[in-house]
Amino acid sequence: MAYTTINKSSSYFNTVLYTGNGSTLNVTGVGFKPDWVWLKSRNNTYYHNLYDAVRGFSSVYGRVLFTNDTLVEDANAGLTSFNTDGFSLGSEVGQNGNATTYVAWNWLGANTTVSNTSGSISSTVSANTTAGFSIVSYTGTGANATVGHGLGATPAMIIVKSRNATNGWYVVHNKSWGNDGNGLFLNNTSGIYNRVTDLGGTGITAWSSSTFSMTNGSGTFLCTNGTTYIAYCFATIKGYSAFGSYTGNGSTDGTFVYTGFKPAFMMIKNTTVADGWQLIDAKRNVTNGSNNSRLEANNANAESVNSTWTLVDLLSNGFKQRYTDNIMNASGSTYIYMAFAENPFVTSGGIPVTAR
Repeated sequence: MAYTTINKSSSYFNTVLYTGNGSTLNVTGVGFKPDWVWLKSRNNTYYHNLYDAVRGFSSVYGRVLFTNDTLVEDANAGLTSFNTDGFSLGSEVGQNGNATTYVAWNWLGANTTVSNTSGSISSTVSANTTAGFSIVSYTGTGANATVGHGLGATPAMIIVKSRNATNGWYVVHNKSWGNDGNGLFLNNTSGIYNRVTDLGGTGITAWSSSTFSMTNGSGTFLCTNGTTYIAYCFATIKGYSAFGSYTGNGSTDGTFVYTGFKPAFMMIKNTTVADGWQLIDAKRNVTNGSNNSRLEANNANAESVNSTWTLVDLLSNGFKQRYTDNIMNASGSTYIYMAFAENPFVTSGGIPVTAR
């Protein structure tokens, strides 16, 4: 059997950097028509902006959500279309401020949507089963329910946000704490919330290759009657994506984490103590030994850059921690991560890749 089914990771996930012009702008170089675009200003404190093809557009304006806030879905002149090699922007400063630098992370879904009736609640889904990624929209019923995700594989991580209510970004991560409904929130720094004692009994308590199951308690972030939600679902694909956990050692000769590929993008969160969701990518951190540019999903801060530190080495088969702080590698702290590949460790033809 081949090591991986995806030799060219950039056909499914890609990072692009661009500079705004304050007018209209076509951002190219993605390499595909994205279904999910997450963009953030690097040198300004504008919000994180998330657009997807399932929520789509209101008139010509993309419907946007913000990971650093609980705000409801908005429609603004930020992203105005998904294109064959990227996306188009209007004049909003959060997405296209003049002389402002930005990073955009892009995922490929199905470039179309279908109705999914696998669960007790019908959902609208754009699923890429090859890449293990789906975007799922559904409306809550106020009761326990199941929702079809379209992955054809069991998710390793699910992120859910209400679209028309000011609730947090609920995250479950199967590799770290299992099917108990305990979770994190992408919009804050807190550690793991207990479903029973902290979340009013609400949580995703099971998932399969076709659905995820929600227990509806007093928490309003998952299945409130009449509230609309968007869920981003991820399954592990060997050589392309990985979702796991590791324990920090507090040393510059830090913990090595095997992913099976050279990472292009990582999101890392300390689950032991309160700290931010770290966003690292290979386009902003080009050379090992100087990986010092990071953003945080939970806040709108500009990119943090410090020439005196190295955060992490991006290797041919994983990543190695080089920083000693709570954010990435505190001694004894447990971290979860999601990672997507620049290249697989070994191609389907048996050819290995090297570190940068």
